[in-house]
Amino acid sequence: MPSFDIASKVDVQVLDNAVNVVRKEIENRFDFRGTPFTIELDKKTYLIKLETDSEMKMKQVIDVLISRGMKQGIDSNAFNFEKDAYPSGKTLKKEVPVTNGLQQDEAKKIVKQIKESGLKVQAQIMDDIVRVTGKKIDDLQEVIAHLRSADLKLPLQFINMKS
Repeated sequence: MPSFDIASKVDVQVLDNAVNVVRKEIENRFDFRGTPFTIELDKKTYLIKLETDSEMKMKQVIDVLISRGMKQGIDSNAFNFEKDAYPSGKTLKKEVPVTNGLQQDEAKKIVKQIKESGLKVQAQIMDDIVRVTGKKIDDLQEVIAHLRSADLKLPLQFINMKS
């Protein structure tokens, strides 16, 4: 029986490369010369720590992070910028969590979307992935197309397609 998995993971090495590229680009920019700036990646918790001296420069760092991440193949929805930057002395700090794995409520939303599509497939939550099985590969491809068109604000990968 054909099946595939829906995951939401970011490769830590790709993320580390993106952070290093951002660091190098910001260090070489003229408008950041002589100003305090740090960007660090905590590989265990998938947390990027940003630190600049102004709100404007924080926005520029975030823009560079998104664009360089996308060039490395990281979906822009993987970065969670909901938390505001907080002042710490003369600098602004911001912590940006990176999505790694589907949360239970996100997986339930995906299963609900699949059931609402009316396709003859079964979806089940397995830890941090959702497995979708069906009788025809065409039905599975329709599920993928449906989920891509749905605005879930999640970086989804469709992996392990088996026929």
